[in-house]
Amino acid sequence: MEVKDSNGNLLNDGDSVTVIKDLKVRGSAGVIKRGTMVRNIRLTDFEGEVEGKVEKTMMVLKTEFLKKA
Repeated sequence: MEVKDSNGNLLNDGDSVTVIKDLKVRGSAGVIKRGTMVRNIRLTDFEGEVEGKVEKTMMVLKTEFLKKA
């Protein structure tokens, strides 16, 4: 399975990515700001999602809102 970011670059476990759009956090009043760096991502079983730690919280992020750093 190939996982690609919004620009079509291949993503692998351990890569760093940057958020390209302000994202509302479901179940919280918080927002992940554009330009936030997410380091050491992990690929999931779903092609369009990755896991990463954002502000000390593990979250699942959609790859369409990420670009490889």
